[in-house]
Amino acid sequence: MTRRTIIGIIFIVAALLRLADMWGVVHLNWEHSWTEYFGPVLLLYIGIELVIYSFRHNPSQWLQRPLPQGEDGKRIRCSVRFGADEYIYRGERFSGARLDAFCGGIRLDLREAHINEDEEIDIHTFMGGVELFVPDRVNVVVKSHSFIGGVGNEVGGRVIPDAPYLHIVASNFLGGVNIKHSENNI
Repeated sequence: MTRRTIIGIIFIVAALLRLADMWGVVHLNWEHSWTEYFGPVLLLYIGIELVIYSFRHNPSQWLQRPLPQGEDGKRIRCSVRFGADEYIYRGERFSGARLDAFCGGIRLDLREAHINEDEEIDIHTFMGGVELFVPDRVNVVVKSHSFIGGVGNEVGGRVIPDAPYLHIVASNFLGGVNIKHSENNI
């Protein structure tokens, strides 16, 4: 992790502790009024921005991993905590995935994957993110359940006749998913 990532995580933890104290979850004996909500919100914003900037602009942080096999031998399962993993398909068949990002990031590159039928990618993020590169020859359908986060779908709502569908189901809490065709679409 870079220094920027660590500082971002410290800001996020400090803000969450401050909010927990204000809400009575923990007792740190900090005085508070309604104007003091500005501080934790600012800390959260700065922390999240630092972490996202760090992962987006420092590609050397992405640790390339071999493609994991799921329990059924088809659907893969990728999970990352406090780091950044990258999975790249180079001609292999894609049969769906489950991606979990907890305070970290996952980059899944499907641009060269063989997708012959409808598949599903189930994504869960908590203060993390997923960057998903999809091939031009598939239709993308997104369903999202997000709290202070979201899904950026840069591939649009175009429909290709007779092309398979890639169903993306995303649940984000202080995190997000970015779907695109190429790395130039930042």
